[in-house]
Amino acid sequence: MTMAGDLMKPGLPPDPRILVIAMRRLGDVLLTTPLVRSLKRGLPGARVDMLVFRGTEGMLAGNPDVDAVTAVATRPSLVETHHLIHSLWRRYDLAVSTQTGDRPTFLAFVAGRRRAGLVPAAGGGAWWKRRVLNLCVAADPDSHRVVELLQLAHALGLPLEPELVPPGGAFAEAVVPHGRYAVLHANPLYRFRRWTDEGWRALARALAGRGLKVIATGGPDPAERAYLDGVWNGIEPAVERRDGKLDWPQLSALLGSAAVYVGPDTSMTHLAAATGCPTVALYGPASPHVIGPWPIGGLKSPWARAGTIQHRGNVWVVQNPLPCLPCEKLGCEGHYASYSQCLDELPARQVLAAVDQALAAGRAGLDSVRIILREARRHLRPRGVLIVEVGNTERAVRRAFRRLPFVWLEFERGGGGVFLLRREQLPAR
Repeated sequence: MTMAGDLMKPGLPPDPRILVIAMRRLGDVLLTTPLVRSLKRGLPGARVDMLVFRGTEGMLAGNPDVDAVTAVATRPSLVETHHLIHSLWRRYDLAVSTQTGDRPTFLAFVAGRRRAGLVPAAGGGAWWKRRVLNLCVAADPDSHRVVELLQLAHALGLPLEPELVPPGGAFAEAVVPHGRYAVLHANPLYRFRRWTDEGWRALARALAGRGLKVIATGGPDPAERAYLDGVWNGIEPAVERRDGKLDWPQLSALLGSAAVYVGPDTSMTHLAAATGCPTVALYGPASPHVIGPWPIGGLKSPWARAGTIQHRGNVWVVQNPLPCLPCEKLGCEGHYASYSQCLDELPARQVLAAVDQALAAGRAGLDSVRIILREARRHLRPRGVLIVEVGNTERAVRRAFRRLPFVWLEFERGGGGVFLLRREQLPAR
């Protein structure tokens, strides 16, 4: 159920102040950025702030659509809650809750003179939420999370901006190494989403055999680093360890220039897809249908709930389709530290097949650009210009042709990955 968004617009002043509430994990915050961009561009002059859990604000670093971020404790004390309510009270012209839960809906009521948000389709205490929200959008458990969130922008009568916005920073590119490299992220947040140590080592050796430097990422937590020591220590050829050394803008830069990324169902995998990197995602008990990686350009067709190798845009999802897949449970034992048979038995050769597809697609994109650049000059008149759309290979093109003075075009309604060169700037054959 959606109440008409046209009733909302007259209630918003020029240059409205907007609060978007996304009190979930890192990957969920990233998946909210298309909604934020839709609000920012659809309401010219708007100031858009975000309210998130402490520890997830790094995913919004350098985001040009976000003016300020308030980070709060996951389990605040009564004093902290009182202070938050006092600081938010009717401060915003519009507050948007991206969740159906009680706390985000209540905080939207506190913060906004007008309120919009997701509500349960049925039950779940939805009656009071429909009373306090001026605009209600029924949650759709069968839609991808990005699609579901963009329904809020649609209900407000705004054009949809379906691209994720990864974090960025002025000096983040300094961490990008020379040459072609792959990024492997072996450790998810929970054990039940983890692939085998033997699988990761076999994959690293195969990538090195294909001429790529292998870089391993991970978090700074001592337990995580100890696990990664067990995976990577002693492997030949050696893997370059970056775990615990990079912030989110630096990780974004590292991923954006990688030849390929491989990782489990975790926030890093969502970030890799958002940067345009050829991304191979290893999924186990959870279905990618609702929360799978969001490729550049969006999903033309949804992720199937189960498969062997699925491909959408710059993303390949790899699963081991046992009869029980996807069970949507916490592994085979039903808890966070459980094993998952579907991942424990996922063969390295299947993952490597997806990796080879991703590598070939990335090379094919660059090869096409090379041919265009080599041949274009003789087809252009003096003072002619060449305009080429390269989409999600923009970062790779920038790195491969560093000496060319590309002008990268920006568009009022969003989008990118389009460069311009004058005829005299093109290389002679």
